Amino acid sequence: MSPVSPVRRREILTALRQGSVPSGNLDVLAVGIDKFADILDDELDAVASGGSVFKAVRGEYGAGKTFFARWAGQRAMRKGFAVAEVQVSELETPLHKLETVYRRATESLRTSAFPPSAFRSVIDAWLLEIEEDAEASSSDVEALLETRLTAVAKAAPVYPMVLRAYRQAVESGDVVTADALIAWLGGQPHVAASAKRAAGVRQDIDHFLAMGFLQGLLAVLKGARHPGLLLVIDEVETIQRMRSDSRAKALNALRQWIDELDSGRYPGLYLLITGTPAFFDGRMGVQSLQPLAQRLATDFTTDARFDNPRAPQIRLLNFDIDRLVEVGVRVRDLYADGATDSARITAVVDDEYIRDLATAVAGKLGGQVGVAPRIFLKKLVADVLDRVDQHADFDPRKDYAPTVRNNELTDAERGAVSPDDIEL
Repeated sequence: MSPVSPVRRREILTALRQGSVPSGNLDVLAVGIDKFADILDDELDAVASGGSVFKAVRGEYGAGKTFFARWAGQRAMRKGFAVAEVQVSELETPLHKLETVYRRATESLRTSAFPPSAFRSVIDAWLLEIEEDAEASSSDVEALLETRLTAVAKAAPVYPMVLRAYRQAVESGDVVTADALIAWLGGQPHVAASAKRAAGVRQDIDHFLAMGFLQGLLAVLKGARHPGLLLVIDEVETIQRMRSDSRAKALNALRQWIDELDSGRYPGLYLLITGTPAFFDGRMGVQSLQPLAQRLATDFTTDARFDNPRAPQIRLLNFDIDRLVEVGVRVRDLYADGATDSARITAVVDDEYIRDLATAVAGKLGGQVGVAPRIFLKKLVADVLDRVDQHADFDPRKDYAPTVRNNELTDAERGAVSPDDIEL
């Protein structure tokens, strides 16, 4: 395990203590997905060279789909990529309305240097890059700006108009107009008409304009020295719960995404979706649209050891006790590295105790180890390691009995627990 700074260690442990996925240094917890690392890096390199990739990640609840997506995002940012994550929603972010997907992507956009939303920072970095290049080559800034805008205009003719107006507003100190234009460029609705007039545009962003704007964003990212964008669309299985007409539109939109990526319309885009096997294999999901099913067809009948990471779908296997113990040991060691008495941490919370705790928590969840990782790590950090660290006489074998309360479980975890198992 590579060294982790005190700040990152604290962030990881805080996230686990709260029962959420840490935002960085996920290699510490990446148990069982290391086999995908080399292929993922190769695909990211291909995207950085002007290609595009579509990847579907399947797994039951607890298999670590969201973790995998954020781990992939971390690897992408190490290569200079920007990353965005979108949650599909029938009302707020329907997949077949690209303007909502684009808006959520710009809202969640982040880079290694800027947290969400990094959209404005990327635009400003792109403009600054032009000014620095012009100064270095003794060129005219305006002429170089127009040259760079030509590449963006090919993707989205309206995009350069707004970029020009935004730059002018910034230089003239017109903060209100600059803020409104960057909001419109990011897909936000209800932008003042006066600001849009300043850029020579009238309409709000619709589905078709958003397609061009995504291309424009990719061109700007390239100009700001980000080789591409990893866009994660998480939990696409929610499509199954939509009305039949919305579900059909969403599935067809997904099919269009794949075709457009294959045609080269989005150079520099790595699109990653996550969903359950029921979504990919069930009649309410991918299988209800045959062209989409054909594009995503992947053979999972062989032993998982021989899965092909280059396939359009990859599968994540549920945690078993051994993997749960392995990640628990990693977290224990990470905690001990920052503890006042690290020797006591590793001695009291030894590997055998971690296995006992993992078995106990899984037992509280109906024996379903696959849904146990989140709650197990929360219990390990907040209920065991913190107490061992703070109380010299605390012995988890004698002084702690693992409990799982109904109000600390997610819906999926709650569904795995029988009423008799819940402490009320």
